[in-house]
Amino acid sequence: MEEEKKSLNFIEQIIEDDLANGFPKDQLRFRFPPEPNGYLHVGHTKAICINFGLGEKYGAPVNLRFDDTNPEKEEQEFVDSIKKDVEWLGFKYDKELYASDYFEQLYIWAVQMIKNGKAYVDEQSSEEITAQRKNPFEDGIESPYRNRPMEESLDLFERMKNGEFEEGSMSLRAKIDMTSPNMNMRDPVMYRILKRPHHRTGDKWKIYPMYDWAHGESDYIEQISHSLCSLEFENHRPLYDWYLDQVYQEPKVRNKQREFARMNVSYMITSKRKLQRLVAENVVTGWDDPRMPTISGMRRLGFTPKSIRNFIDRVGVAKRENLIDIQLLEFFVREDLNKVSTRVMAVVDPVKLVIENYPENAEEWLETENNPEDENSGSREIPFSRELYIEREDFKEEAGNKFFRLKLGGEVRLKSAYIIKAERIEKDENGEITTIYATYDPKSKSGSGTEESLRKVKGTLHWVSANHALPVEVRIYDRLFTTPQPDAEKETDFMEFINPESLKIVQGFAEPSLKNAEVGKPYQFQRIGYFTKDPDSTDEKLVFNRTVTLKDGYKPE
Repeated sequence: MEEEKKSLNFIEQIIEDDLANGFPKDQLRFRFPPEPNGYLHVGHTKAICINFGLGEKYGAPVNLRFDDTNPEKEEQEFVDSIKKDVEWLGFKYDKELYASDYFEQLYIWAVQMIKNGKAYVDEQSSEEITAQRKNPFEDGIESPYRNRPMEESLDLFERMKNGEFEEGSMSLRAKIDMTSPNMNMRDPVMYRILKRPHHRTGDKWKIYPMYDWAHGESDYIEQISHSLCSLEFENHRPLYDWYLDQVYQEPKVRNKQREFARMNVSYMITSKRKLQRLVAENVVTGWDDPRMPTISGMRRLGFTPKSIRNFIDRVGVAKRENLIDIQLLEFFVREDLNKVSTRVMAVVDPVKLVIENYPENAEEWLETENNPEDENSGSREIPFSRELYIEREDFKEEAGNKFFRLKLGGEVRLKSAYIIKAERIEKDENGEITTIYATYDPKSKSGSGTEESLRKVKGTLHWVSANHALPVEVRIYDRLFTTPQPDAEKETDFMEFINPESLKIVQGFAEPSLKNAEVGKPYQFQRIGYFTKDPDSTDEKLVFNRTVTLKDGYKPE
């Protein structure tokens, strides 16, 4: 039992302690609270896996609640993408909820706070309010409106709601402590005037609650037992609790906020503002560009839900932020893809290979395995003919003993086919090899059981029958940035670190079985890497994205 406790992360330990102290297990409830002002990114996967993982561990419901308190930046597109991402990762939420569901209740509570002398309407600008807050080492200056009559604040607050005043002319502030060393407690703004339509409530509201006010009270309304958020909100916890003091009633669950470290991954950024800039300035094709660190981008690139969840499990839940090597994420992607990917043959830099002693116009269908890692994956047939395509880098006119691919006078085995020997080549006027001529051993067919088929040669090449080849556009993706921490240098614009070689598009050929490939299904292009069919594909043009290379030598500690 002691061993089991040691394996708990600190959040699980908090929950276990609460249960041990009498908190009813059936009252555990969690939530994932994204703001619908952009697509979810790699950092959000940690919050998703923590909250929904706890739900699975304790058999507790998990709400998906959108903190939609800023109509300036929120769109239905982002709501839809977030729901899709959570479901794609394999999680099921109990209820789909919105902070806007509670606007009426939040307003009623705010009115009561004014009546209780805990809030007031301030007519200063945001710049004046900020200046009066000073700094943690200096007492703030009270607003000249801080002690205005309660009736006056009530009247002004209602008129704010009715849209009588201009944006920025007034705000509702909590009356807490202008001398607190915690700046969040220095009379924070609860409501601001925003005459903008909301994606759900339309033009009904002219005032909108601030995040700190709406977030904790939404947790309370939903009876969330443990409100888990990133470490940046640790200093907000006293305000979270103070707001809760104003509305809490026995015997309801009193929600508690606890914080964990955000997850930063090398060569990625997780600032929505900066991701939005990449989209706006057409550095990428959209939020789901495979180079983006968004969940939709990783999905389009070919990452699997299991690989991401395994990655999050390995990273763990910490109290201190650190930078995670992107190679660890790619390790788990490869590990999963190796198990689930169908092996296919494709050539991304083709050169023609003609087997001169193979009968003209003849063809045969050869059996090959779909995935040697999965005994239940079965096999398929691939066409073989006199003219093939192989990778240009798999042939050299002359090569040393350590080159185990095809060279003049040398032999290799064609995967699932025959042993061939390169005899001669043709070149164009630029000296580029256009055709390799070879001969084959008719008795060396793979799996035939003949003495010749059992002969060992050092190299095995993948290939595609030229007569049956499918033209494919292959998108070779690399990291979007040239440095591990593109936004770490405050003096340098992160855009300076954009990798100009982050996308290379080549035209290749693939075996005919890929004609009916599914978008998002993983494939291993043998000896090249892992790929997936892109949604840009049409009946006339197949497009495949490279997810990761086959190996990079990285071993997690």
